[in-house]
Amino acid sequence: MKTSLQAVGTGLLGLVAFGVLLFLPAGTFNYWQAWVFIAVFTISTSVPGIYLSLKNPAALQRRMQAGPAAERRTIQKMLVSGLFLLLPAVMIFSAFDHRFGWSEVAAAVSVLGDVLMAIGLGMAMLVVIQNSYAAATITVEASQKVITTGLYGIVRHPMYVGSLIMMIGIPLALDSWWGLVSLIPGVMILVVRILDEEKVLTQELEGYSQYTQKVHYRLVPYVW
Repeated sequence: MKTSLQAVGTGLLGLVAFGVLLFLPAGTFNYWQAWVFIAVFTISTSVPGIYLSLKNPAALQRRMQAGPAAERRTIQKMLVSGLFLLLPAVMIFSAFDHRFGWSEVAAAVSVLGDVLMAIGLGMAMLVVIQNSYAAATITVEASQKVITTGLYGIVRHPMYVGSLIMMIGIPLALDSWWGLVSLIPGVMILVVRILDEEKVLTQELEGYSQYTQKVHYRLVPYVW
């Protein structure tokens, strides 16, 4: 119950933050892309959150222990700080783009961006269902085992695949082509995070080295 209440509180604070980050720089509430974005994000996170609170509260707790302070390694603290700054920066920039018309995104493309965002968040949910030890931080628990089935049978870091899809969807959903430039630092951060994470997993998680020989791709099949 405590975890569920904490999740609800976090969600409400997130809604307030989204409102400030989007409508203030947009200079108007007449920004339908932002309203749809907030609705899709809220539904795509609250429904899985309710499911986890009922079926696997321990997994939900692991997902909520996020942020630079929760990381053990200095490099991961820096990388997560970068990701935490990147999301609001993209939202603010996209809202300014909408306000001043730097780029024009068709309504259908904005809707596609919302779909991509929902897919990315849904993939993150599926990862947690398939691997209840999929935490928001780089950590290995005593009873943790290597998961090799489901999405983990395709790529080694499906959670980050979901993040990558979201990075593409968010600026499009918010009416900004220029916001896609955020993919450059975003992908760089993900790559460095994955490489460092794999060092930890290889050293601390039994069977992970063998798993990397079975599943060759980290993030994008046939690419890397």
